[in-house]
This record gives sequence, structure tokens and C-alpha cells, in this order.
Amino acid sequence: MTTISASPTLPHWDMTTIYPSLESPEFMQAFAAVERMLDDLTTVFDEAHVGEGSAGAKRGVRRTRGGGQSKDAKDGALVADVERVIERLNTVTAEYRTVSSYIYSFVATNSRDTLAQARQSELQRQGVRLAQLRSRFIAWVGTLDVEAIIAQSPVARAHAFTLREAQTLARHQMSPAEEALAAELNVTGGAAWGKLHGVITSQLTLILSADECVKHTDRTASEPITMSMARNLAYSPDRATRRRAYEAELACWERNAAPLAAALNGIKGQVNTLTHRRGWPSALDAALFDARIDRATLDAMLTAARESFPDFRRYLHAKARALGLKRLAWYDISAPVGSAGRAWTFEQAEEFILTQFATYSPALRDLAARAFRDHWIDAEPRPGKEDGAFCMPVRGEESRVMSNFKPGFGGVSTLAHELGHAYHNLRLAPLTMLQRETPMTLAETASIFCETIVRHAALRAGHLEDQLEILEAYLQSACQVVVDVTSRFLFEQAAFERRRQRELSIDELCELMLDAQRATYGDGLDGTSLHPYMWAVKSHYYSAGRSFYNFPYMFGLLFGLGLYARYQRDPEAFTASYDDLLASTGQADAATLAARFGFDLRTPDFWRSSLDLVRADISRFDALIS
Repeated sequence: MTTISASPTLPHWDMTTIYPSLESPEFMQAFAAVERMLDDLTTVFDEAHVGEGSAGAKRGVRRTRGGGQSKDAKDGALVADVERVIERLNTVTAEYRTVSSYIYSFVATNSRDTLAQARQSELQRQGVRLAQLRSRFIAWVGTLDVEAIIAQSPVARAHAFTLREAQTLARHQMSPAEEALAAELNVTGGAAWGKLHGVITSQLTLILSADECVKHTDRTASEPITMSMARNLAYSPDRATRRRAYEAELACWERNAAPLAAALNGIKGQVNTLTHRRGWPSALDAALFDARIDRATLDAMLTAARESFPDFRRYLHAKARALGLKRLAWYDISAPVGSAGRAWTFEQAEEFILTQFATYSPALRDLAARAFRDHWIDAEPRPGKEDGAFCMPVRGEESRVMSNFKPGFGGVSTLAHELGHAYHNLRLAPLTMLQRETPMTLAETASIFCETIVRHAALRAGHLEDQLEILEAYLQSACQVVVDVTSRFLFEQAAFERRRQRELSIDELCELMLDAQRATYGDGLDGTSLHPYMWAVKSHYYSAGRSFYNFPYMFGLLFGLGLYARYQRDPEAFTASYDDLLASTGQADAATLAARFGFDLRTPDFWRSSLDLVRADISRFDALIS
């Protein structure tokens, strides 16, 4: 099979198909159009008296028992207002997303791009206005007889889930003036703290002068390397290299801990304050609503996860034996096992992914082919570029995938995962922006599924050493998503609780993180060499708008595995309904969607069955290294 791209270097994404540049007339016109469309939307809201409270009683308004207002759905003009507001809100949100994604593509790949940073800051003001209008919309929906309007209006009926969800959110809103002020203050509060974390961590550098460290980078002994490069040394086959990189990394985090601790305290403090003012029992309750799951589902999943910890420790002990160690240290978690498996180039990764995606459906293969062919992917690690990987929708069916490609199967798996997100975006593309709003729990559905397709194919085709490498990479990832994510959840839960009383010191944050790691990894790791600064590493903690950005990953992995198991049992029936599931992730809660496949998310049994698949791979790994 001929690969679509054969570049001698790792590709950068092409954003010129959206706008020629950040200084181009086309971009400036689009930027100005967002502001103009928000002006028009504000006028529409004002004319329809959206979210004006008692001052908005223009027509057909009746008092509810709680003292609020409920507009009479028999008023045809009111139904027309609802339709007009929904349609305009969808339009401006789509335009804002395209401009925002375009700007972020430069920020994410070069934090030193001052023009992109300036444009992002300028757009934030429009983002605040959009957030304020969304708050007004939610408050307004809370006054309406939604069921009557849904019965009368095709537009409302198509957005029924959004309207019903807004009614619940309306009960957790402050006054319109307070919500408007909170949105404005977030720019210089939580969002600013989050931006500080991103800027600091993307620009951290350290020097590794030891020869065994330097030889694993393209730097001389005295030349600084980025934090991303240093963290990549955790994959080195040489333990001394891994240890020195780990020690240098911890020292670097320690030197920069003060502003990061201030940022974390600022964000968690803001979230606690707003959570209380909005009437949520805790930040976790608000996060569960955003994730579209309930406490019963979370508890069932975490119960099954805790039950699996001994199995993951069995994997960690087996890996230690394979490396000739009594116990793994933190810096051994990502160490390669056995002799080096296959070294995958980017072009080989592309060819393999396209071949395996085609075994599922032509549509999945074609989407991936388009991503490679049309340069949707930015794969080269470089200074100023964010670590990790993500996929973001841009416009219509188009997405962009960022990765920091490593020439092993892990790099292949990451690409398959992110292209799964792009396929999910494709399935959502015909829908409106309000219909597309997918929670994090369901956002991982297609990515885990696609990653699993590629992994199973690689295991079937690989030699013994390849199988060992692939299994180890997968189990390492699964351990992170189940065990480490639980530690992150426990840390964040404790941090929120402590932050209710006062700010937390650097030492307290480190101790909370160590407590969480001890409670989850147990004797699977050497307790004297954990990672106390993981609270500084993970950007997920630094979002005021999205707390508990951890348990959704576990949900995504285990839900995706459950779906893959169903696919294996009956591929034809599964394929016929899977695309519909992906297209519905913004229009139903997780339990409702899972029920389509006969899954009950509120009992541990479903989650145990998914973890059984992981347990089987742990046993297979154990047997391969024995």
C-alpha cells in the first residue's frame, strides 16, 4: 500500500485552508464577524427579553409557585422567539469555534507566538460575551414551559435535550448580573491562572549534562532541553538516564512550584466560591452534571476500579521482573520491556492505521486518509509546543490533531486515538452546535474504540517482541487511566475540600499527591520514588471551567472497551448502530445511550466486565515475560 504522505520530517498541520494567516484580511474579517454576530445576537436576546427576569415581562408571563416567571407557551410569538434564539445561538457559536480553534492552533504549537497570544486575549472578550449570553439563555429557558414549546416547535423538538438540561442548570445559576460579572472576572481570574500554567510549563527548560542523558536528545551537554524532552526520557531503555531525567524534572518543578501553586489555589478557590453560590453541594456534583452521569454511576465505576488495583499491581510487579528490578520506581513506569520492538516511522504508522481502519468501515478509513492527505496533523515535538496530544474540531467536518510523535507503537496508538476523535467530529458535523455538545465521558468513545482496533491488529500481526511491546504500551496506558486517574481524582477531591478553608502550601499539595499515589499504586511502586509534583504537571487541574478532568478518561476507556467487546460479538449489528450512537452523544445522558447496547452503568458489573478484558491482557503479559 502506498502511503499518502512521505515527508522526511514529521508533519505540521496546515491552517491556511481556514485563513491564510493571523494577519490576513480573511482572518480579520472573520474575527470582526464574530463581534458583529454577537452584537446581533444581543439584539435578538433583548427583543425577546431573554434572561431579563422580572423586567422581561413583555407578553404571556405567569408567576410560578417559586416566585419566578413562566411564559405561556400558547403565545405563538414566544415559540417564534425560542426558534430564533436557538438558531442564532447555534450560528454564532459555530463561527466563534472556528476562529477560536484557528488561534489556538498557533498557541498550542508555539507558546512564544506573541501575535497568537494577543489574538487569543482579544477573542476572550468575545468569549465572555458569548458565555454571558449562554447564561441568559439558560435563565430564560428556566422560566418557560419547555414541554409545551417542544410539542409545538420542530426546532425546539430537535433541541429537546438541550432545553431540558438548561432547565436544570437554571436552578443552579446566580442572578443575571452575578453571572455576567463572574464571566468577566474569569478572564483575569481562573482563565488567567490557567494561561499562566500553560505558559510556564511550555517554556520550562533544564540541562542534562550526563552523556547518557544527552545522547538521547539532539542537544549538546550544555544546551537546555524542554520539559517535554526531559519527560520523554522516561521511555529510555537506560535506567540511569531515566533516573537522572526524573531527578532533574522534579528539581525543575520545585524551582517553579510557587507560581503554579498560586495558580492552582486561585482556580480551586474560584470554583469553590461559584459552586457554592450556584447551589451545588460540591464541585464534584457540578462536574458530574457536566459529565452527564450521576453519583451511582461514578461510585460503580470507582468500585470496579479499586477492585482492579491488585491486578494492575500484578502487572507492575511483572514489569519489574522483566527489568530485573525488585520494585519499579516512578521513573520506571514508562521503561521499555525486553529488546526494542519495531521502530515505527510516521509513514508506517499512517499506512497501518489506514489499513486497520478500513477493516471497520470505508468511512473511518476515508476520514483518516483525509486527515493525513490534507495535513490536519501536527506531529513534530519542538520547543514551545504543548506536550501530549489532542484533537479539536475546526469547522464543518474538519478537525486538527496535535501529537508529539514517538517512533514506537505508542506513537501509532496515540494517532489512532486522536483520529477516533476526528471521526466522532465527522459524525457530529451535520448537527447544530447545541446538539453537538458532548460531555467528556462520551467524548472518548470513538477514540478508545479506534485505538483498540489498531492495538488488536498489531498484536495479531506482531512477532513475540512486538507483542510484548504492544501489550506493555497498552497496559502502561490502562494503568495510567485506571490507577493514576484514580490518584488524580483523589488528589483533586482532597484539594477542593482543603481549599474551602484556606490556601494550600506547596508542601501540602505535594503531600496530598503522594497520599493519592500511595493509596492507588500501593506496593506496585517503590514508595520512596513517587512524583509529588504531578499536581504541577497535569494541565487538567488548571481549568476553572472544567473541574475533575480525570474520571471521564476512565469512563471513556471502560465504556469504549465495553463497546468493542460488543462489536466483536456481532460486528454487523454493531456497525449499523455505532455511528448513530456517536451522533447522539450531545443529545442524551450516558446511561440512556449505554442502554441502547444493554449496558447498565449504575452497577459495578458492567465496569468489571470491561476491566476483565484488561485483566486478560495482564495475564497474557505475565505469561510472555515468565
